[in-house]
Amino acid sequence: MPYVINQECWGEQYADCVDVCPVNCIYPGKHKDQVFMVIDPDICIDCGACLPECPVDAIVASVDEAPEWAKINAELSPVWKNNPAVTPRSAQEAPRKTHPNPGVKP
Repeated sequence: MPYVINQECWGEQYADCVDVCPVNCIYPGKHKDQVFMVIDPDICIDCGACLPECPVDAIVASVDEAPEWAKINAELSPVWKNNPAVTPRSAQEAPRKTHPNPGVKP
């Protein structure tokens, strides 16, 4: 099963995950007027390289852990596939927003 980016990335877009992805399956874009990243489920090889890189724990290892966000990743990835790459933010940079349920996965 592919990895999934969830609500913790919404409005953040640190993008450290992009640099370590061996198959370039993580794309940036805007979702509901907020910056966001998605993982293309058709390209993800489940290597796990992205998981420890996210400073806001926005990546989960299974569709089952975030089914509604898996659907969003799958819907947006074909649309965002050719978007320009983003420059990663420093992991030491504070989050841009306070999430209502930090650490809680949908």
